[in-house]
Amino acid sequence: MKDVLSDILETIRLQATLYFRTDFSPPWAIEVPAYKTAARFHLVIQGRCHVKLASGRAVELEAGDLALIPHGRSHILSDRDDRTPSALERVMEESGYSGDGVFILGKGDPEAATRMVCGHFGFADGADHPLIRALPELVVLTSADRPHHPFLDGTLRLLEQRVFSDGVGAQAAVTKLSELLIVEAIRASVNQSPELTQIMAAITDVHVGRALALLHGEFSKDWTVESLAEAVGMSRSRFAERFSELMGQGPMSYLADWRLQRAMYLLSQPRISVQEVAAQIGYQSSGAFSRAFAAKFGAPPTEFKRV
Repeated sequence: MKDVLSDILETIRLQATLYFRTDFSPPWAIEVPAYKTAARFHLVIQGRCHVKLASGRAVELEAGDLALIPHGRSHILSDRDDRTPSALERVMEESGYSGDGVFILGKGDPEAATRMVCGHFGFADGADHPLIRALPELVVLTSADRPHHPFLDGTLRLLEQRVFSDGVGAQAAVTKLSELLIVEAIRASVNQSPELTQIMAAITDVHVGRALALLHGEFSKDWTVESLAEAVGMSRSRFAERFSELMGQGPMSYLADWRLQRAMYLLSQPRISVQEVAAQIGYQSSGAFSRAFAAKFGAPPTEFKRV
């Protein structure tokens, strides 16, 4: 049976693209710019960090706390909320960071007041799914929360160890651990968003969850509401109602959207034509596929294939 959550994250091409550690002593403040195709996290290793979003929401993090900002919103990191921040790009430029290895902000002083590990996840432009939309603007998991989520806690401990080491393979290990971190953080943050609670309930629901697994595993099949309902052992009307209640859209609408998300993923792969993508996701003609793709993403698939 298809692992729906893993399939979603693979299809939107979520991957760690940047990480750095900070060694700060007061006064300090950095403004992280908005970037729509990104999710960011900040893990406090030592000291405190004030996080403030452009919406005005703010939180004070202590050692062991994790903040996740899923939708790439602008935010300020500082030792106090009244500091005037410097732009992250300017700080990186002034530091001479080349883009390789761990980016160390500050002087690398282990006795600094605040030490953090921060990461940036990129995902495909146009990536969309009810799960992604359901994530809150800010997720906070405290040191007190972590023992209740042992896989997340273990990942954070390993990440901390590797980002402060310079051994062979450390950078690759940090990248993979960062990708695992966001999966576990999503699982651990379910109760922080009613919408996310609902989507995760759908994925684990005995009937709707099985239907989602079927749609993800056989998305090119000529499904109907009737055939899906029969496959999961429900009446047509009750299945359609239950699916819409949990997912916020009907099963056929979900399938149409998911096919186009898979199309974007396939178009990013080498040596596959638009015609082959259309056939793989269940379209009878490349023309119909191109029209549906352009209506969804604002450009034909040939343009995405050239990128």
